[in-house]
Amino acid sequence: MRKSEIKRRTKETLVELFLDLDGSGITEIDTGLGFFDHMLKSFAFHAGLDLRIEAEGDLNVDDHHTIEDVGICLGAAINEALGDRRGIMRYGWAYVAMDDALTRAVLDAGKRPYLDFRIAFSNEKTGDVCNAVFEEFFRAFAFNAVLTLHVAVLEGRNDHHKIEAAFKALGLAFRQAVSAGVEADRISSTKGVM
Repeated sequence: MRKSEIKRRTKETLVELFLDLDGSGITEIDTGLGFFDHMLKSFAFHAGLDLRIEAEGDLNVDDHHTIEDVGICLGAAINEALGDRRGIMRYGWAYVAMDDALTRAVLDAGKRPYLDFRIAFSNEKTGDVCNAVFEEFFRAFAFNAVLTLHVAVLEGRNDHHKIEAAFKALGLAFRQAVSAGVEADRISSTKGVM
């Protein structure tokens, strides 16, 4: 079963997370940041995974530590749940249109951590979240899940639409990459290992 539980406690945050990669998009998410919760629910729904997150952070300081630590935990849980990554497709990609925004997400789950993040924001915040911290989330997610991730907004004016399209595209690309390949025992690498 491709499931994982992660608990991370620092002086700045406490994050408890449960993940089932073979779920159906059921979520229970409370980070104290409404817009971020909405984005995580969108990701989980489109990725087809069950996700439970309870996070407490030093929101009296700002949202950075909470969002980055959730990215760390979500990535670590994915890495653990995937194991040796035997039998997965490995690659995934998606384009998502949301009104004015057109976003692309492409990933390789082949254990090579990298992030290319190309989203330009018009405003400092969306909802209760500083837009600049979304790059930190995607970086923490990619490096702890040990995957290569390229996220780019190709068109768009509204920051809410750009960010939400990015999370939805990530979910769809992720779902494709971790789905079962043609051969259940096959490692999708010419090296024979990921």
